Amino acid sequence: MRHLGHDYYVCLLSAAEMHGFAHQRPQIFQVMTPAQLRDRSFGRVRLSFVTSSNTGSRPVIMRNTPTGTMRISTPEVTALDLVLMPQHGGGLSNVATILGEMVRDVALNPVKLAELAGGYPIAIAQRTGWLLEFVANEVGQSVNLARLLKVANSRITPALLETHGLRRGPLDERWNVIVNGSIESDL
Repeated sequence: MRHLGHDYYVCLLSAAEMHGFAHQRPQIFQVMTPAQLRDRSFGRVRLSFVTSSNTGSRPVIMRNTPTGTMRISTPEVTALDLVLMPQHGGGLSNVATILGEMVRDVALNPVKLAELAGGYPIAIAQRTGWLLEFVANEVGQSVNLARLLKVANSRITPALLETHGLRRGPLDERWNVIVNGSIESDL
């Protein structure tokens, strides 16, 4: 990426795996970049590029590799990106499984999560809050989402849990989310 001259970070399932939260090894190595790049293969490694104009402003963790250093999204950015793009995370149920592992291991900082959620569409804060409460209940943990709830409550329009689902289902009034699908996590 340095050779191509683009900001980047390892993202989504690849970042979740590097943080220890992917219960399955991803088949591709996912990289977020502001440039539109074609996917590539280097030997047995398949790179998939995901485009986001916000790549350079997201916080990252630097990790040493045999060939230098690598930029990896923080756990909070990883969680928000997975909720934003569940199609790149194996679907919303798989995203819920990863979020549940993060909650169980107390890997998310609720203050940082709320701060970063302000840089995403408000519907992502709504969905993330709903999913985190759902998985926290499944793993028997509590997580303080008061600050994230403030961000989510700045939007009056209900968000759909499944963005490509029907526009009907029960309304979760706390997060203002229409629960138009079922989540089956592997927790």
